[in-house]
Amino acid sequence: MCKIFEEFGAKVIYADEVAKRIMEEDEKLKRKIKKLFGDEAYIGGKLNRKFISDVIFSDEKKRKVLESIVHPEVIKKIITEFKKISKNENQSFVIVEAALIFESGFDKELDYVVVVDADEELKIKRIMERDNCTREEVLKRMKAQMSQSKKRSLADIVIQNDGDIEALRERVKFLYSLFQKISKPIGEN
Repeated sequence: MCKIFEEFGAKVIYADEVAKRIMEEDEKLKRKIKKLFGDEAYIGGKLNRKFISDVIFSDEKKRKVLESIVHPEVIKKIITEFKKISKNENQSFVIVEAALIFESGFDKELDYVVVVDADEELKIKRIMERDNCTREEVLKRMKAQMSQSKKRSLADIVIQNDGDIEALRERVKFLYSLFQKISKPIGEN
């Protein structure tokens, strides 16, 4: 969905990319992660994503500790990016793509939260194809997140994405137009 927003001209910040970047660049954060997971957490200075993923989706305590370390830093970095965009770019709104918006508390920083949902089996299939992973890995990830019904109840807008890409493009086009109409330029109160 966010790639389609970009096609229409929206600025999108991908929280997962921000998290990966700061987990590799922020030395203080790297030390905390190594303390939690050991030296195996990094290979040649790069985050060992497979190792971290395997641990956090089988050890809830470590997952929660990692989230408590990383989420506040990601939120700070995204807010900094908001400010940079407001000074340097002509954007009336910014989209943030994040799987853990509610779990991290970041929803409190946003004007609107859009939840994209689909039939569970379709979601599992799409994630397996996108991430080249097993059904079991997808189910572990889903179990570690807030339930989709809870996310739907907290969302300002819910998009059902059981159709093809053109159906999704039409929904995004509508939202893009709506957000342009209701948004003040970034930085205005």
